[in-house]
Amino acid sequence: MLVPTTPTTRDRFDDIADDTSRVGAHRAYNPRIRWGVILAWSLVATLLIVAAGVIAMMFATGRFDPAPTATSEATSAAPVAPEIDTSIPIVVLNASGDEAQSETVSGELVAAGWSSGDITTAPANEDDFPETTVYYASAEDEAAARGVAETVLGGARVELSEAYQPQDDSGTDEDESALRQLVVVIGIDRL
Repeated sequence: MLVPTTPTTRDRFDDIADDTSRVGAHRAYNPRIRWGVILAWSLVATLLIVAAGVIAMMFATGRFDPAPTATSEATSAAPVAPEIDTSIPIVVLNASGDEAQSETVSGELVAAGWSSGDITTAPANEDDFPETTVYYASAEDEAAARGVAETVLGGARVELSEAYQPQDDSGTDEDESALRQLVVVIGIDRL
């Protein structure tokens, strides 16, 4: 058993002095807080957590696929050969800003075989359309649209769109061929 003994030697820590300041081992270095480093790490951590949440949500909703599969439509679609089909009426909208372009394009269409009665010309709502485009409404008219774009206009753009197609007000589909038309929008690239 250990018996407490009194120390035989005394040192300066044994005496309680009137001075209450700390001495020796009781002092410790007070590190300065670096707020810039703390803020930077907080921002990095927050951005990582938000990015992980966004990616997880995209996976969960099916909007993110790290290895998308190729669609068979893009690879199997063969380009449609252009053909001249003068049975489809054409509307020429001039969006180039030059009024003479309507007459020029109409003349080129008449020279290609369309009758002047099947060609309607009108000014467009804008006069700075960038690229001459032939619009068609159904897939069966793509060859005719390409024929006008490549053969008559010398390489215009072709686009599938129903934006410029006439609307059937009766609600019946009795004569869909009467609603078929190609629309040529003349752009400033023809100037």
